[in-house]
Amino acid sequence: MLIAGLYEITAFNYEATEVSATLKLNKDHRIFDGHFPGHPVLPGVCVIQMVKELTEKALEKNLVLSVASNVKFMAVINPEKNDIINFKLELSEVDREVKVKNSVSFKDTLALKLNATFKNTD
Repeated sequence: MLIAGLYEITAFNYEATEVSATLKLNKDHRIFDGHFPGHPVLPGVCVIQMVKELTEKALEKNLVLSVASNVKFMAVINPEKNDIINFKLELSEVDREVKVKNSVSFKDTLALKLNATFKNTD
C-alpha cells in the first residue's frame, strides 16, 4: 500500500476477469488535513492508486500505470460522509499489459469511471 493507513479492504472477490472490492476509508488519515481542511475530499490520484493496488492484488503482479483514458470523476468522495467505497474492475491481460475498466461508487452514487492500462514490472 503506497499510502499506509488510508484504507482497509473489507471485502475482495476476484473471479475470472472481474474484481469487486469494498474499501473503508480512514477519515482521520493525515492526507485529509491538506485536502481540504474542514472539507475533506479523497484525492483522485489516490483513487487511481487504489485501482492499481486492487489489480495487483488480484493478479499477484507488480504493475505500473502506463495509460489512463476516459477518466471521469463524477462525484466527490468525502470520507466523513461516505467512508465505504465500492470498486468494480474488469481485467483483460495481454502479454505484459493489463487493461482495466473500472467504476468506483459509494451508496448509489457513481464517483469514478476509468479505463487504464498497466504494465507488468515483474
